[in-house]
Amino acid sequence: MISAALARGLRWGGVLALTVLLAACATPGRIGGQGAAFERVGRFAVNLQPVMQAPYAAQGGFSWRDDGRTLRLDLSTPLGSVLARILVEPGRSVLERADGSHEMATDPDALLALIWGHAMPVSGLRSWIRGRAVPGRPVSGEQRDAEGHLLALEQDGWQVQLSDYDGEGPRRVRLLRQDDQGQWRLQFVVDKG
Repeated sequence: MISAALARGLRWGGVLALTVLLAACATPGRIGGQGAAFERVGRFAVNLQPVMQAPYAAQGGFSWRDDGRTLRLDLSTPLGSVLARILVEPGRSVLERADGSHEMATDPDALLALIWGHAMPVSGLRSWIRGRAVPGRPVSGEQRDAEGHLLALEQDGWQVQLSDYDGEGPRRVRLLRQDDQGQWRLQFVVDKG
């Protein structure tokens, strides 16, 4: 029988893997693949403060590869060992933990709801990491710099801050969400070149 602490740890591991996001000792390498893809490699930090539960914080490295059809996100510990892998394809999202266990749902938002137990939309990250709002969804508080780069917006319940752009998009993505379940802070920092 799984202890309550271990079960809670596995649940938080799933939340971390999906919401994926700063100062890590090791950064994973690029994910291999054929064809053109949007790729980012860097560090993440996550700070979660659920209501009536102990806070949770983690950090590590990430590798992101999105060819437009399939997204793969690998998360690693600060020392470089694999923490989790997320694969998003049309109609299927899979979280695979380092211990080999996995969860599956129809999309990233449904996967997180399955793991976390309540809705917390994360699919917008696929657009935000490129410096864009999610098309077709309500946006408020949009701010842009003189070059037209998106700097801030509110969408899907998240306050999104984007900065330090390079030729691919923002090198720093900060997300904040506060709802009746708690407060969630995520950050991705893309490494140079």
